[in-house]
Amino acid sequence: MDAIQKNLLKEVAALDALPVGAYNIRSNGQSAARNTTASIDIVTKEDKQGIDIIIKPGTKNQSVHIPVIISQSGLKEMVYNDFFIGEDCDVTIIAGCGISNCGGEDSRHDGVHSFYVGKGSRVKYVEKHYGEGTGRGKRLMNPTTVIELSENSVMELETSQIGGIDDTLRVTSAKLAAGACVIIHDKILTEGDQKAKAELRVELNGDGSSCDMISRGVAKGSSYQEVVIGIDGNAACSGHAECDSIIMDQGVIVATPQLKATNVDAALIHEAAIGKIAGEQLMKLMTMGLSEKEAEEMIIRGFLQ
Repeated sequence: MDAIQKNLLKEVAALDALPVGAYNIRSNGQSAARNTTASIDIVTKEDKQGIDIIIKPGTKNQSVHIPVIISQSGLKEMVYNDFFIGEDCDVTIIAGCGISNCGGEDSRHDGVHSFYVGKGSRVKYVEKHYGEGTGRGKRLMNPTTVIELSENSVMELETSQIGGIDDTLRVTSAKLAAGACVIIHDKILTEGDQKAKAELRVELNGDGSSCDMISRGVAKGSSYQEVVIGIDGNAACSGHAECDSIIMDQGVIVATPQLKATNVDAALIHEAAIGKIAGEQLMKLMTMGLSEKEAEEMIIRGFLQ
């Protein structure tokens, strides 16, 4: 890999070298490196672009890295990755996509990640999207995440888009069986004239199922953000959704809560807040020697942690 590709890999997956355990690194539309283990297999799909990640029942304390990097201007791809996670597992999956576009054509990565999580398993999923480059071509990403959680399974998602992406539609949906739990923390930063829309929806279909969804966004410049968070309570369940956003300059933010209960024992809560950075926060940091811009950046970094 060249220096640009190595930097992208570091940004989206915190990798300076090949990781330990199972991995599949996709670079400019091709598989650049792959490793499997006795417990985790990675198989190339035959009918379309993408891979199947098969994790055997009982796999514990193992990880899978599947980053995607694009440094070729004008490259457009659609990838399907399916994760089959057996019962009684405890694994971490590191995904993410980085695009460096220094040319005049748009570069685009669309990906569908589908998760089928077995009974009693726990999965942590980390996905970061990042863009850079001096070219006129745009950096476009449209990630879709589809989750099916079996009884008493847990999935925790940390998803983020922290700058550099010109246009994106981020869709996450989950269906939960009895006793299952999903935790989603989604973060978005937009600048200039960038646009981002995030749709998060969870169906709580089994008794004792639960969800906790937190969306945080910062809109700078004349950028536009739209967040839709929906929970369907179809059983004796509990669901919480929270949308907090900071608006700056001429930015626009739209937050839409959607709660639907079809069971008398469904307990659903939604909280939403949009506002500017508090003046007293800026003043406090500026009295410590920071400029106004430095103070703003520190507040934003803390908000998006």
